[in-house]
Order: sequence, then structure tokens, then C-alpha cells
Amino acid sequence: MTGVAALADRHPAAHPGGPDPAGLAAAVAAAASRLDRIAPELAGPFRAAVPRAADTVGRRLLAALCRERLGSEHRRWAGRGRRHAFDRVEFPAGTAADPMRVLAEHHLTGGRVEVLAAELTDAVVNLALGYARAAGTVRRLRTAGGADVLAVLAGVGADDTAVRLEQLATDGHNLHPCGRTRLGWQVPDLLAHDLEAGRTGVGFLAVRRDLHLGDDVAGLLRQAYPQVPDAPGGYVCQPVHPWQRERVLTGDRHADLVAAGALRALPGTIPAALTATLRTLLLPAGADDRRRYLKLSLDIQVTSTRRTISVASTRNGPAISRLLHRLLDADPAGERVLLLAEVAGAAAPAPGCDRDLAAILRSGLDRRLAGAEVAVPGGALPATDPLTGRTVLATLVDRFRRTRGQPDPAAAALAFVDEYARLLLPPVLRLLTRYGVGLEAHLQNCLPTFRDGVPHRLVLRDFGGLRLHRPRLAAAGVNLPLWPGSVIGTGSTTVLRAKVGYTALQAHLGEIVLQLAGSHGLAEAAAWRCVRAVVDEVYDGLRAEPAAARAAAADHAALVAPRVPHKALLRMRLAGSGDVYLAVHNALHDAGRSAGS
Repeated sequence: MTGVAALADRHPAAHPGGPDPAGLAAAVAAAASRLDRIAPELAGPFRAAVPRAADTVGRRLLAALCRERLGSEHRRWAGRGRRHAFDRVEFPAGTAADPMRVLAEHHLTGGRVEVLAAELTDAVVNLALGYARAAGTVRRLRTAGGADVLAVLAGVGADDTAVRLEQLATDGHNLHPCGRTRLGWQVPDLLAHDLEAGRTGVGFLAVRRDLHLGDDVAGLLRQAYPQVPDAPGGYVCQPVHPWQRERVLTGDRHADLVAAGALRALPGTIPAALTATLRTLLLPAGADDRRRYLKLSLDIQVTSTRRTISVASTRNGPAISRLLHRLLDADPAGERVLLLAEVAGAAAPAPGCDRDLAAILRSGLDRRLAGAEVAVPGGALPATDPLTGRTVLATLVDRFRRTRGQPDPAAAALAFVDEYARLLLPPVLRLLTRYGVGLEAHLQNCLPTFRDGVPHRLVLRDFGGLRLHRPRLAAAGVNLPLWPGSVIGTGSTTVLRAKVGYTALQAHLGEIVLQLAGSHGLAEAAAWRCVRAVVDEVYDGLRAEPAAARAAAADHAALVAPRVPHKALLRMRLAGSGDVYLAVHNALHDAGRSAGS
């Protein structure tokens, strides 16, 4: 395929019969023109990065079309790619250099195809700019010296290390074709607030007290950060993302509240570092020498979702954090789990802005890790270490190999998968079966810790996407009132298991296995036999517990069934709302069959 390499400088003719390259060409040209004016040092690198960005987005689109069996050409294309567990198909660089052409050639129908094309276009532009800006990070790391990025960051605080590793994940979500979508932002917004900016700030608004619901988040912050402003009488100070603050104060949607004085600007900011989610910011050490995270509403679309925060999330988060602490304290595997607890939350549930001013305060990691223990965000594991040209995961497995004295790379990778699965799966599966807690344990919510490359502990964060099975909680004697209308509560074991199976097994371990197959020659079938053995061991123990035996048998059967639900990210974009699952072949079933179980 051709035509994208010069998109920044020309507008090709529209592609007949569906989405065409002209929209992408125009978007790239507009972004390049804007960079010429406000950041000329980036304009050239941006233009040069467009082909790579288009190919990355195009290959993820092609992989999703094949996996989700969409369009008229998915069978033909699936045969050209490399197949992996759970029907995943991957394509080499250069396969899909024009995502608009890929979309058109598959002849998708429906009113949302054009919406998807706009999202893919946005992803290409943002990813190209991300690539252009990431070059500066690479230069700084190389100047710092060191064998690899983990060596460079040795001695840096735990939260700073995690954030700086996360900022290497330029490609965004490891599976989503729209992993770099930021619908709602323009080039100046990207330069100020996207991942490669590294730093932004936290601003504040005065919210009239009758519109404020929840904890005094700013009051809690003020104890550690004296620069947090006081609100005038009758108001509560609320932290807000700086982009969101400007949007709330000047946008039409909130004009009546601003005109009525219900929302007022307050002076002062706190500097903050960006995480990969963009709306979650790492604050500096406060007066108590502790770091904190703030999750703030951000009314842009990233991947599939506008990143505002529901009132329910602000009210449920602290209660769920306390519950998880209690349940994990009662589990032997819980001693290997750390929580970035959500300690407070608040919102302004007024008409028109019920999700726009929400904030959740989250604990940090500094001073909670021991010795040489390092926390690596799961999303950074497949990221490229700019000092080695290999993944961060490959660096860890090389360290693991030396620590364990294993000379063979493939054997070391298999042993690593075993130890990693024994860290991740026991707490996740026991919470599922004993209590009906379905953690959203994908890479983005997990920060495994390592000591000399050896998996040591599991840090969990962000509990807004988990599922709680009310009947199992009640049977276990757990009473957890949820905010009315909370989507996290369910009475369906199918929904509960799909949440865990997709995130922990397919999206998380699936990426680990795939990456190590490429870097260390790991035999994927052997890796899944290893994972299956861990799953079987966990459920052998649970079946021996009278209170859990029945649920254990049902959960185990569902998790190792011939087919399991896969979260169909592309079908969700075409549907426009809600989770959509599609049955895929189960690597755990195949592993059990090949092992003779």
C-alpha cells in the first residue's frame, strides 16, 4: 500500500466506496501546518513519523478486524498474519501503511464507520506527534548513560520511576486501534497535556456548597500542599485538570452555572507529572514527604471512552478500597498485593456537569517498596527501552535469567511466565470465586514489582472498572452499599467471569507471552500449559473450601472452556455504546487438552 508517506504535503483523491485517505491527509496537513507556526522544531519530525504512525494504527485495525471477524476481507487477511492465543493475529511492520484504505477494503457498513474513520485519523495524527516528541526523551535517557532504562532510573523514587517508565509507552493501548485517540484536543492541547509533555498541573475551582457532593478533597490536599487555595464562604474548593478548568469556565455547557456564580475560578496550581491515562496525575512530595495521585475528569475521548468520572466512582472508590484491603488481608496471597487506595472522592452533580468536575485522591508508592524492588506499570512492559532497542519486559527477563542462573533464554522466559502467573492469578481468581470481586486486571491497572528481574509483588490501581457480583458478596457476608445506578454491580456470573478472563488472561498474560515469544524464543504453547497449571492449582485449593467449592467448579469450567468471551474493541466502536464480547478459542482449554488433563 502507498500514499501515506507524503500525507503531510499533499491531499490524495478520495478513495471510492467508503472511508477515504483524504480526511487523514487533511488532518495530517493541518497538524503539520499548526506545528510550523507554534512548534517548528517538531514539524519535520512529525512529518517523518506519519508513515510509522499510520502503519501502527493500520496494523492494529487489521488485527482487530481479523480477530473480531469483521468485514469482507478478514478471512483472507487472517491467513497472512501470525496467529497467537485467543485468536489474536499480528502483522509485521509495513503491512497496513494506510488505515483508511484498510477500512475501505473491508467494506464495513453502518452509520458509525465514518465515526470510526475519524477516530482512527485522530489516532494517527496524535501518534505521529507522540513519536516526534518521544525522540527528545530518548536523547535525554541516552545522555544519562546506563545499560538500560531500569539502570538509569535506579535510585529514583518508586512513583517517579513508574511514571517515567509509563511515558515510554508511546503507542498507547496494546490492542486498541484507537490507542492514541484524543478527540476534543487540538495541537496546542496535545503539546501542553499529552503524555510526552511529561508535566502539567492541577488547578482549582470554587464549587458552591450545595452543588458539591463527597469528600473535601482539596482540604485533604491542603494538609500536605499549603498552596491549595481556600474557597470563599459557601463554597468548596475542588481540584480540576487545567484543560478541564478552562473548558468549564469558558464553555457553553456550564455558562449558566458560571454566570450564576455557582462555579468560580480560584488561583494557584500544584505541579504534576502525567501518567499514561492523562487524567491521572502524580503530585510532588507534600509536606509529609509523600506522593499522591489525583484522578480528574477530562472531557476528551481516549480509546473508546470520554474520560470524565461518574459520581458513582467518586463515592464507591474509597469503600471498594477498604473492602479490598480487608479481603486481601484475609488471603495468604494478599501479602504480595499492594493497593493504590482511593482515599477520597468528590463531584459536582449539577445539571450539565455531573461528570465534569469529579476528582479522586489516590495513595502513592513511595516508601512502600523495599530495597531494590522496582514497580513497572504493566503498560510499560511491551514498550521499547530506548537504550537497548528491546522491550522493558525483555530487560526484566534478562535480569531474571541471571538471577535464576538460567543460561537458555527460552527456558528463562518460560520460568518467568510461571513466576509471573503465580503472582498475578492467585489473588485475582480467589477474589473472583470467594467473593464475586472481578478485578479489571489488565496491563494498565497493574504495576508488578520486581527484584533483580524476579516477580515480587503486585500493585493494583483504579477500581472504577471492576465488577462486583452481589449474590456472591452477600453469601460471603459482605455488605457493600453502592451508589445508586452503579454499573460495577452485577448479578451475572457471565459478566463477572468475562471481566476477569479478558483482562487478566487475554489482555495481560496474552501480551506477556506474545512479547517473550518474540524476544526470547518462548514457545507459546508451553507458556499456556504453564498458565493452565497455575489456574488448575488455584482452583484445586478453592474446591477444597466448602463455602467456595460450587463457585470454584463453575468458574474453573468457564475459564478453561473451549471458547471464552473476548472484549471486541472494534465492534464496540461500531456499536457506539456498551461492552461487546465475542467468543474466541481458549488457549487454556487447548493447553489442558495437550497436557492430557
